[in-house]
Amino acid sequence: MTIKRKIIEIDEELCNGCGDCVPSCAEGAIQIINGKAKLVADKYCDGLGECLGDCPTGALKVVEREAEDFSEEAVAEHIKAQKSAPAPHAGGCPSAMMRSFATNNDAPSTEASQEPTNSELTHWPVQIRLISPMAPFLENADLLVTADCVPIAFRRYHGDFLKGKVVMMGCPKFDDIEMYQERFEQIFAAQPINSVTVLVMEVPCCQGLPIIVQNAMEKAGKNIPLAKVVVSLQGEIL
Repeated sequence: MTIKRKIIEIDEELCNGCGDCVPSCAEGAIQIINGKAKLVADKYCDGLGECLGDCPTGALKVVEREAEDFSEEAVAEHIKAQKSAPAPHAGGCPSAMMRSFATNNDAPSTEASQEPTNSELTHWPVQIRLISPMAPFLENADLLVTADCVPIAFRRYHGDFLKGKVVMMGCPKFDDIEMYQERFEQIFAAQPINSVTVLVMEVPCCQGLPIIVQNAMEKAGKNIPLAKVVVSLQGEIL
């Protein structure tokens, strides 16, 4: 059934295929097809326009037109199909392609450091703004929300914190705080998250990160175990 309602419209001439709008849509209504953002189906778009702020060229806008009615049931099936399908290209930028991979935790330690030489990272991308709420690696995940200075200051980051967790990294000083909160709210609403650890530096600009996560959790109506860890400028746990 078609009705007159609000829905996203994409100007292909303005679209540069960056893919920033794709993870902003919790319903998975937008995909990059042949280098351009496309509305997959009218029934997947709720018309709220959460993707507008992430478009650097202004190619997206909300219009009112005749369209198939929004269907929560269709969205649920669409999201389920996306989770079971191979990870698609996240956009025009190859660096944002979603990937999951195994770690080699049995790798020998170096004689000098007696620490594992292999990475504990199990997925890509890692930046908060690039991770789709529908990413399969988020399902039943223990999230590690990390201020991006922490791995530089804390020498044992991989072994002490990253192992067994899904990392989401960003900087609350330089990035869009509202976008962060929207992204976490979408994730908490869409995914069964087991726990969240927020790892920040002792500097004042980092202290907003756990607040963002907590607010998003409350807006999503979830009560997930949340821990905050603070690291000093010299790499000590405070």
